[in-house]
Amino acid sequence: MKKKIIAALQIGSSSQGTAQTLQLILGYKERILDSKCDLLVMPEALLGGYPKGADFGTKVGYRTEQGREDFLHYWQQAIDIDGPEVQELVELAKSCNTSIVIGIIERGGSTLYCTALFITEKGEISKHRKLMPTASERLIWGQGDGSTLPVLEVSAGRIGAAICWENYMPLLRSAMYAKGIEIWCAPTVDDRDIWQASMQHIAYEGRCFLVSACQYQSSPTAENSLDPSWPKDKPLIRGGSVIISPMGEILAGPLYNEEGLICAEIDLDEIVKARYDLDPAGHYSRPDIFQLTVNEQARPAATIVKTENNN
Repeated sequence: MKKKIIAALQIGSSSQGTAQTLQLILGYKERILDSKCDLLVMPEALLGGYPKGADFGTKVGYRTEQGREDFLHYWQQAIDIDGPEVQELVELAKSCNTSIVIGIIERGGSTLYCTALFITEKGEISKHRKLMPTASERLIWGQGDGSTLPVLEVSAGRIGAAICWENYMPLLRSAMYAKGIEIWCAPTVDDRDIWQASMQHIAYEGRCFLVSACQYQSSPTAENSLDPSWPKDKPLIRGGSVIISPMGEILAGPLYNEEGLICAEIDLDEIVKARYDLDPAGHYSRPDIFQLTVNEQARPAATIVKTENNN
């Protein structure tokens, strides 16, 4: 069947930590089941947290001891791909018969990565590490490489993800279009009005369906104390989760100032119809003039080469 249901879960990381956030996610199981969604997208950094307002003791030229303690605490709230939290999400995907895309903070040794985790309806796991952390994020997150740029075939269609401001990287978008993406997933914490314009542009440019899931965080004076100067009547992150068609039309959302699950029924045949007059990786690409080379090799910090004398 070409008709599918896609969804975004707008929820925020709990100030009580990753374990509590996972329980909040699992608390939506019945609503996820009722939605009969084939794909569920959740926000950036949901498991592990997005520390909006934190500075981790950073000053130009030095770092404070308290900042190092803050980073240790943040590292402890991050998760491992083979950890128990992911296994719980695998069970959720299988029991709800839905593929999941969720933003996590992934431990890679002592380095943290902002990662989009993919879990298929069969429980298969893949990931995309954010290529370019934005501004101060670069202090606390490492950079991903080209080895984690998947476009996956799941029951909902061909899915891929760009995390928050990666969506503003034109060459990344071109690479995803070339891979035949049908449903663009955009986990984020960007709640600005202009984000909605960007999401409509990407859906229309790529002629694909788009699901953006943003965190909702209440005022820091109410629950989250990262930035005590924040106005007490203003949410720290107000949401804005949205679902958009290949012609740039809003199908569900944007949802603001509350948690919730938004859904839309889609027809994948609409992608072909939309690309009749603009196929960004086909007849509109002009490869005789423009070419893009994507390096998908893993870039480890060290490569150990064994010789015959190594034991």
